[in-house]
Amino acid sequence: AAAVSGRDEEAVLLLERVHYRHDPRWLLPVSPRLCLACALELLPERGVSLVRKKYVLSCFRDALVRHTSLITQLVAQDQRVCIHFINILFGLLCNVEDGNVTDLCIEVLIQLVTQLKQEQTVHCLLDACHREVSILHFLIYFLMDTIPLFYLFIFLWCGLMEHLLRGLVYPNEGVQASVCYLYGKLYSSHMAAEMLSGHFREKLCPLFLSTMEGAQTKELQINCLGLLRQLLKYDLFVSMIMNKSALAETAQSVEGPPGETSLPLVLKKFLLSRDETLQVASAHCITAVLVHSPVKHAPAFIHADIPEFLFEHLSSSSEVLIWSIYNCLILLAEEPLFFSKCHTVYGIEAVVRSLQGSLKLTNTELHKQGLLLLAEILTRQPEEIRLFTSSAMCGDASRALQEAVSSPVLEVAAEAVKAASAFLRKDHQSAPPVQYQALRALLEAMLSRCSEFSQTPLNRRSLGSRDSEKAILRRGKFLLSTLEGFRNACRLAVEFQGEPIAQENPFTAPSAEKEDTLEDFSEFLLSACDSLCIPMVMRHLEQATHPALMEVFLSILHSLFIIVPHMKKKFSKKLAASSFIRLTLELKARFCSGSSHSALNQVCSSFLYCMCLNLLSAPEKTRSLSQEELSAVSELLQHGLPQISSRSPESVAFLSDRQYVEGTARQRQYCILLLFYLAYIHEDRFVSEAELFVALQGFLLSLQDQGEHPPPVVFRASIYLIAICQDKDCALDEAVVSAIRKFLEGISDLHLVYTHHPLLLRFFLLYPELMSRFGHRILELWFFWEESSCEELDDVPSAGLPTLPASLAALFQMLRSSPSILLILLDLVYSSPVDTARKVLMSLRTFLRRNEDVQVDGLIRGHFLLILQHLLVEHGASPSGGQSLASGNLPLLLSLLSLVQLRNKSEQELDSMAMKLLHQVSKLCGKCSPNDVDILQPSFNFLYWSLHQTTLSSQKRAAAVLLSTTALIELLEKMLALTWTEMEASSPRTALLCSAWLLTASFSAQQHSGSLQVHQTLSVELDQLLKALSFPKKKPALLSAAILRFLRTALQQNFSSALVALVPSGSQPLPAPEDNILAPLGTSQVLALVIGLQNLLVQKDPLLSQGCVGCLEALLDYVYARSPDLALHVASQPWNRFLLFTLLDAGENSFLRSEILRLMTLFVRYNSSSVLSHEEVGHVLQVAALADLSTLSNTTRRALRDFFLQVQSMGLLIDHGTTQTLQASLESLSLSAFSDHQPPQDMLCLGGVAVSMSHIRD
Repeated sequence: AAAVSGRDEEAVLLLERVHYRHDPRWLLPVSPRLCLACALELLPERGVSLVRKKYVLSCFRDALVRHTSLITQLVAQDQRVCIHFINILFGLLCNVEDGNVTDLCIEVLIQLVTQLKQEQTVHCLLDACHREVSILHFLIYFLMDTIPLFYLFIFLWCGLMEHLLRGLVYPNEGVQASVCYLYGKLYSSHMAAEMLSGHFREKLCPLFLSTMEGAQTKELQINCLGLLRQLLKYDLFVSMIMNKSALAETAQSVEGPPGETSLPLVLKKFLLSRDETLQVASAHCITAVLVHSPVKHAPAFIHADIPEFLFEHLSSSSEVLIWSIYNCLILLAEEPLFFSKCHTVYGIEAVVRSLQGSLKLTNTELHKQGLLLLAEILTRQPEEIRLFTSSAMCGDASRALQEAVSSPVLEVAAEAVKAASAFLRKDHQSAPPVQYQALRALLEAMLSRCSEFSQTPLNRRSLGSRDSEKAILRRGKFLLSTLEGFRNACRLAVEFQGEPIAQENPFTAPSAEKEDTLEDFSEFLLSACDSLCIPMVMRHLEQATHPALMEVFLSILHSLFIIVPHMKKKFSKKLAASSFIRLTLELKARFCSGSSHSALNQVCSSFLYCMCLNLLSAPEKTRSLSQEELSAVSELLQHGLPQISSRSPESVAFLSDRQYVEGTARQRQYCILLLFYLAYIHEDRFVSEAELFVALQGFLLSLQDQGEHPPPVVFRASIYLIAICQDKDCALDEAVVSAIRKFLEGISDLHLVYTHHPLLLRFFLLYPELMSRFGHRILELWFFWEESSCEELDDVPSAGLPTLPASLAALFQMLRSSPSILLILLDLVYSSPVDTARKVLMSLRTFLRRNEDVQVDGLIRGHFLLILQHLLVEHGASPSGGQSLASGNLPLLLSLLSLVQLRNKSEQELDSMAMKLLHQVSKLCGKCSPNDVDILQPSFNFLYWSLHQTTLSSQKRAAAVLLSTTALIELLEKMLALTWTEMEASSPRTALLCSAWLLTASFSAQQHSGSLQVHQTLSVELDQLLKALSFPKKKPALLSAAILRFLRTALQQNFSSALVALVPSGSQPLPAPEDNILAPLGTSQVLALVIGLQNLLVQKDPLLSQGCVGCLEALLDYVYARSPDLALHVASQPWNRFLLFTLLDAGENSFLRSEILRLMTLFVRYNSSSVLSHEEVGHVLQVAALADLSTLSNTTRRALRDFFLQVQSMGLLIDHGTTQTLQASLESLSLSAFSDHQPPQDMLCLGGVAVSMSHIRD
């Protein structure tokens, strides 16, 4: 069967009738057994069936594929045979309509031509194509991909170009498509394109455009567009085509038959087709034209309304088409006509929606192109043509940009930031209402994305130095784009300040809270810059410094001064405290020397100018400049700042130049000084203090040498800096001190040049030449500006003193080193405004309390005496009635004098100066009314302390001086009478009434004991006095204690004082006969008084209890001397026992308190066994004997000793053991033991009242 099959195959492949004549060499030695000669005779034979021919071609093709080298060698043996075979195949191709046969012919032809690689073979094939154009398109696709380009050049020289032109007008679009493909292949070679340029210009261009315009099949349309893409690579062909298009448009605009074809219109037709491939190809061709010269070629497309249809197609779902349209529109946007024809107004909504849709996709290239297009439109849109016609559309754009800015892809976010920057333009945001909230959200997204990127750590180990630098550069570019956007937002806020419609949302209800306003937006800008922009820039500065970035950054800071004017001063202070003066000067020195970076220099100078003016108009602890001074400083800074571009050491050296300084250079010096001054005030000391100290001396001497007087603000800066920079061990030359004094003497008031700082105060007080002339005013200014207060330190006990503020500590150090300054301070208390004087007084009080070793009492008292004498002479009648400011400060002076007196803890002899002071103060009191509480209270304290804090002999002399002042005695009488109407604790005169009663009691005691002469008596209503004590209402304990001290004194004197007259009330009834013996007291009054004293004792106030016990002792002594029975009756009342146990608490040995011991002593003295039994007395003695008496105060120990003595004298102890215990206790409590125990301070100030504890107690 196999043999039969082989014979059948040979019968088919061989032409039997002629095969015997063929040379065996033409027979293939391998399967299939095909004879090439038989095939050459069989294929053109008309009598052979088409099926057989097809089979023969198929077998030859298979053999050619399987045994390529064998068949190639066989065919190449004879060139004539090869050419004849090609012609036979070409003839078969032309005459047979069977598609399978045609494909086989083409395939065999291509294989032969490509494998033989003979020039004659190619010529043969091309000649055949020349004879039969109709089949050209069958071969063209294979030929162009297989025939080397060299043979195509041969094709060019074979005169076939004219033949190809005829192919373009051939009525078959398949042929036309093939010709276009062939042309495209030819023009893809740069060399061929140059050779064919003339052919294209003269013949092909109009014919090709016409063919493309009339193309109906997709194949021809695509090939035409492919050829067009190849042509559009060359600027020459683009110019030719567009020139032809321009002629065509001109011809169409003139009446007549159409002539040339316009490329924009042809591409517009493809763009309008529903085929996406054609649309994309059309967009690519438009882009290819515009790439060569958008300005030159874009108008033709714009006039053809191409942009309108491009915008329409942005709604497509094809990413390729949208990306192509984006590219096209980006190039069209370079032509102003694109905007003037309002194409952007028509298409902006489509762009925004397309961008919103594309952001939902993952194609980042599409995102970047869309954002680039939007940025181009936003940037190039003319201001006079509003882009967004509605606020809603503007809001959509803002939200799209916000989403894009937040993209995790850095390149997309970078493009979005650029687009957002262009979006922040006034004409883009002017559609009311302005959506400030949307703008704020957009800016927050930008800053947040930038902050996130800038804080991403750089792994410098994994990155090389070059890659690390690139990463930093990338960050800098992103930060710059973000700052440019923020600057545009600031510019927007500035521009909207002049438009009322943009101030707030006009559509907000009147009653609603208005948040979407320009004011809120402006404050947001300031806050965002403070919390985000500044930290980001400062972090970036640690890695790199870019002039362009710093220019934008400083322009932002400068604009914020305008945007939020009510915060500009506070913002300036914060910037100065954050070393921005130093930063700006370093930028100018680094980049702006000469004429380089003039824009940065201008921005730096403008920023410094505004910040300096803001700081000078709202200074720290110094006066504000007047408008005239501000104008002068403004002019000075405006001219001088742009000229400063030197580094700090160079600037310091420039200051110290002693040679003749011209006007412009002097202005530069002034500017440098002001900058250093403002920096130092805000703790930015970036200049060496030692070098600056030397330079300032040279500067001041230079001014003196040239006879110049600097403006006060400049001299203020100079004197402040020289004081701050002066080292403790470095003193100024006398010449410099003299120059400073001359400058100061030429200034009307020191407040013009004063800046509050402890070192400036030290500077003026350090040099006698300055202190003697300006010390008073400098100290006054220092206290005027000083904020630290001693109020909370004034009443703090000496133990555990809180730390002083640094400024006060510095002042106190100066006072210790130079006590004479205290005299100046004392003058200030007298002559300064009340607020300042009070600060001085509080400081002096604190200083004297904390520095008891500084002996200044005599110095202060002598100076105070002079002031007081001057005051009394100046204000004769009443110091409170004068109009002088001094009267307001007098209470402060008196308080200070009281403090000085209080410092004398030991008894001292009163010298002549002290006596003079007593006399002057008493005279002062006599000139006052009871309403002058501020003067009388410290005066009474001084008088009281003077009586009780001195020796007995001095007490007598002092009392004599005071009693001679009748006006003082009259005043005391008025004060005592006011007690009955002002018993409430809230009365402003309560403390003064306490002092009045204590002082009266002291006067009465001293007069009685010393039999002093009385020039004026004072009267007290006895009934009112007893009523106040017998029926006590709620009143201050100290006032009750003071009245008790007065009554006790009267009782001790048996109401026989020559100074005090206790008189009955006018309506008082006649006393009973049995009361005459107790006169002026009555029995009922005595009993009521005892009950009142018991009630006061129950209050358990230590001071009041001492006074009550003392008064009860004096009362019982007074009654016992006149009516012993009544005294014993009063002492034995059962209520006394109840009182005693009420006073005792649950603590161990609670009776060991001085007031209780004194009370028990009183009961023992009057043999009140019903109150305190003998057994209880014995128990007290036994417990006391076992107690640790060393822990008791001197007062308690004395009271215990008195109790033992009283018990012993009464003979109440008959037990021998108890007697011995008593005797041992007495020995341990001998008077010599008291000296071992430190006595407590006797003189106290309680609630502003001077109180001697011994006066109340003893």
